[in-house]
Amino acid sequence: MTGVLDDGPFFHGTKADLRVGDLLTAGFRSNYRPEVVMNHIYFTALRDGAGLAAELAAGETAPRVYVVEPTGPFDNDPNVTDKKFPGNPTRSYRSREPLRIVGEVTDWTRQTPAALQAWRDRLATILADERGEIIN
Repeated sequence: MTGVLDDGPFFHGTKADLRVGDLLTAGFRSNYRPEVVMNHIYFTALRDGAGLAAELAAGETAPRVYVVEPTGPFDNDPNVTDKKFPGNPTRSYRSREPLRIVGEVTDWTRQTPAALQAWRDRLATILADERGEIIN
């Protein structure tokens, strides 16, 4: 862990149907830039942040929020922290090591269809800008 001041609990939002004990690993395509294969697995200490990520994730299945446990070192996510924004307001992290599923939560705040479209539009604008590059 490098400069991380968060003990969790930690959450990961996805549309994958997983079970307790399953491992989430890096090496899959980005939900935001599908041409990019991610070198890290991402997670947050904010349940609703994971819920938003789940709702924005690629796929047609239901969004899910899992409680996860890092199995190795992790760092602040540079895509939303000091390299782009000061501090770590989203309490977002990434690891090259797997995350173990330890549970699932269902009491996260769901976005309205209009709010989800606003997020998609905002992401499209950010990613269209040269500064919208994913730090992988």
